[in-house]
This record gives sequence, C-alpha cells and structure tokens, in this order.
Amino acid sequence: MKPINRREFIFFCGQTSLFGFCCSTWLSACQAIAPVSKIASQAGIINSKKAQAIVRSSQAIAKTFEDITPEQEYYIGRTIGAMILSKHKPCNNASANRYINLLGRTLAIASDRPETFGGYHFLILDSNEINAFAAPGGFIFIARGLFKCCRHEDALAAVLSHEIGHIQGKHGLKAIENSRLTTALAILGTETAKAYGGAELSRLTDIFEESISDIFKTMVNKGYSRSQEQDADSASVAILKKVGYNPEGLVDMLKVMEKKLKPGGVDFVKTHPSPASRIDGVRDQIGKPSEIPMPDNRQNRFTKVLLSI
Repeated sequence: MKPINRREFIFFCGQTSLFGFCCSTWLSACQAIAPVSKIASQAGIINSKKAQAIVRSSQAIAKTFEDITPEQEYYIGRTIGAMILSKHKPCNNASANRYINLLGRTLAIASDRPETFGGYHFLILDSNEINAFAAPGGFIFIARGLFKCCRHEDALAAVLSHEIGHIQGKHGLKAIENSRLTTALAILGTETAKAYGGAELSRLTDIFEESISDIFKTMVNKGYSRSQEQDADSASVAILKKVGYNPEGLVDMLKVMEKKLKPGGVDFVKTHPSPASRIDGVRDQIGKPSEIPMPDNRQNRFTKVLLSI
C-alpha cells in the first residue's frame, strides 16, 4: 500500500465522520459563531442558507463540547505526535523504548492523571537535541540528547515525570485553546462537513491543516509558559516521591543540562526557563540536598539502555 502524507491523511479524514469529530473539538473555543458564518458567506465559501444551518449546528455542538473530551484530546495528540515525528526520526531501538515505556507508565500511575483515553506512550527520538515534548492525550517524546543528560534512572524518571506533569495539567490543550485559530474554522461542523463537495472539502482541509500547524508551532517552537513549566516540575517532584525515586534526580539532571546547553540554541534553551531558575523553584519542595542511591540492578539497566541509543 502506498503511504500517504499528512495532508492526504487529513483530506481522507475529511470524507469520514472522523474529520467532523476532530473539527467539532474546536467549536467550543469559538465565541462569535454568527459573525464568522457571515464572513464565510460573504467570502463565497457558503451561501446564507448553509450559514444559518452552520450557526444552529455549531451552537448545539458548542454546548455539547464545552470541554474537550479525553477522546478528542487523544486524536489531537496523535496529530501533533505525527508532526513531531515528521521533524524528528524515532529511535528504532525496541528494547530502549520498552524500557522508557515501562518506566514512564509506572510513573504515570502515581500522577494525578493515571489514565488517558489511549494510555500513555513514550518514545525516544533519534536526535541530539536536548529536548522533550508532551503532546495532548499522553504522547511523550524524549530526544536522545536529553536522555544523555541523565546519569542515573532517578534523573530519567524526573524527565519523564516532568512531561507527565504537562499531560496532567493539560498544558497542551491550553496551548491549543490560546492558539491563533482562523475564524473560518467555525464553519467546520460534524454534519455540515459531510455535505461539502471536493472544492469545499479541500478548503476546509487547508484551514484545518493551518490551525494544526499553529498548535504545533506554539508547543514546539514557543514552548509552554513559565508557570506551566513550574507546575510540571512540581508535579515531577510529587510523582518521584510517590514512586520512590529521589527528586534530587531532577536537580542533578538540570545541572548536567545547564553545562551542555548552548546559548541561543534551538532546543531546550529556546522553549524552557533556565535550569538554574528551575532548581530554585523546586528546592523548597525537594528539601535539603541528599545523596541519590544507585542500586546495582537499577543502575545496570539504565546504563545498558543509555549506551545502546
């Protein structure tokens, strides 16, 4: 079977209920439905009769989807995850990915959000960037460069717990809600989208793709807000304590990272607060510095994976 690219996938979804389902996700963020339909009508996208139908269906859907459901969040996260993988190749080390999934899911159980619609999924990226990404719904990616900032499993657990903290706080969804959504997106309705012809569907596909790109840029290029990063660090410390890892692992990892980061870089330094400020932010929660225990079995399994990627 010939593989399809992202645009073809989105267009294909537009011919099924999945496209309408995904589109309905955004309607709860639209506060001016009537003006939007008027603009769309004047632009020749839809006629006045369709515009009124869209207003009625959009209002009904907006009431139904006042909050993004876990299932909708899952599909949004899959879309963002696919875009991350179009930028960074996955690390094709099955045993290493099994390891971080076992570790990550163990940590997720101890979080305030132990379950997502599709479960938590962790993947190592074949990239020397010092970075990690948490897409909505539980999709977490850690670049090899950041993995190598960890000297022991406690530090790696701290990285994964931080990303779980972003999922727990639904920071990705908040980024989506604040993204620059085109007003034309309001014409996307579950039932109305099914009735569009090829040209209209193509136009809707363009709009949807542009909006997803806005979300991707917000998450990957701009990064989360400082307060959200602090919340994720706080969540990381809490999770580590529950599972039995020493939260000092977070501090250790940040210190290593600080030495490796290059000013003006395009990775972690561009999208996150400085490691020093983050250490200051969690020190009260962690308490006095303490030695990190490294049991042989734990350190051996960590080192084995670290050397294999």
